[in-house]
Amino acid sequence: MNRAEALRLLGLDDDATLDEIKTAYKETAQILHPDKFAGNRKLQKRAEEQFKNLQEAYEVLSRGGSGSKARSSARSSSRSRVVELESKLRGIAAARVQLQQQRDSFIDRRRTGLMLLIGGAVAALFARWRIPWLAGLGGAVAFWGGFDAFTAHRSVGDLTKQINNLNNEKKQILAELEELE
Repeated sequence: MNRAEALRLLGLDDDATLDEIKTAYKETAQILHPDKFAGNRKLQKRAEEQFKNLQEAYEVLSRGGSGSKARSSARSSSRSRVVELESKLRGIAAARVQLQQQRDSFIDRRRTGLMLLIGGAVAALFARWRIPWLAGLGGAVAFWGGFDAFTAHRSVGDLTKQINNLNNEKKQILAELEELE
C-alpha cells in the first residue's frame, strides 16, 4: 500500500497532518472494528480484512512505510541501525576515556613545565652574578620548562576539541536513537 492509497482509505487529502491522520484512523477504527459484528460471521470476517487494511494505512502514513513487507524490513533495518548506533556509542565512550586520560597527562605535564619555568627563572636571576654556570643552567631549565608547558598546553587544547567533537557526535547519535524508538 502506498501513501495515496492509504490517504484514500482514510478519506484524507494529500496535505493531511499527523493529527488529522490519527483522528481519521480512530474514527474509522471505531466504525470498522470486527467486534461490532460479533453476531454475523460474514460481516465480522469482512470487517477484519478492512480493519487490517486500515491498520496498514495508518502505519504507512504515520511511519512512512509501504505495507507489511516494508514494515518487517523496516523493523529489522531499524533494529540493525539501533545496534549500529549503540556500538558507535560504546566506541565513543572508550575513545573519550582514552582522550581524557591523555588530556590529564598533558595537564600534569603543563603544570610541571610551568614549575620548571618559574624555578629555572628564579635560579637564573639569583645566580646570574655569583655563579654564572648555575645561572646558565637555570636559564636552560626555564627555557625547557616554558617550551614543555607551551607544547603541553597546545596538546590539551587539541584533545579538548576532540573530546568536544565526540560529545557532539554522541548527542547526534542519541537524538537519532530517540527518533528510532
